[in-house]
Amino acid sequence: MIASVRGPVRHLGLDRVVIEVGGVGMLLHTTPATASALHLGQEALLATTLVVREDSLTLYAFTTDDERDIFEQVQTVSGVGPRIALAMLSVLAPDRLRAAVTSADLATLTKVPGIGKKGAERIVLELRDKLGMPFGAAGATTAVPPVGATAWRDQVAEALVGLGYSAKQADDAVSKAADAAPAGADVSAMLRAALRELGR
Repeated sequence: MIASVRGPVRHLGLDRVVIEVGGVGMLLHTTPATASALHLGQEALLATTLVVREDSLTLYAFTTDDERDIFEQVQTVSGVGPRIALAMLSVLAPDRLRAAVTSADLATLTKVPGIGKKGAERIVLELRDKLGMPFGAAGATTAVPPVGATAWRDQVAEALVGLGYSAKQADDAVSKAADAAPAGADVSAMLRAALRELGR
């Protein structure tokens, strides 16, 4: 298993990064919060987990070991694969996810794309005694620089589709987020605003 990756950042997307390790560019799927905390050309150290499928080897990367451990833990629930697990951590910070599971907050869990009421109930049932209690306040995400309106719209819509929302849902959420956006909002802020719209 590849437990961590260290090297200079060669590419940044909203939900994926490329880090050069020994001359090889490794594509890592990640949450928008993790990607937004990195900077092109600077060295990064990320906790990783390798998901092996018949037709693919996919690396997922996280800012902390705790995020990686939760990513692996939630996949022990029937019906939860890497895509939904990553969506959970994209929508909910680790402590907020723990709080939702321990308090059986189904409304919060069903804000994650791909998780319905039955799925949320199953997650609570199977993980309540495994995730533990929240450690403290949910961690804040690191902002990325503001970008042009068209650029952020495309990036946020692409990230939402990657999380499992339909193109129409993504476009509608982006439009609503744009209407309510403060001047100079960055991509991460716009993604969070769009996710809030989808969670209404």
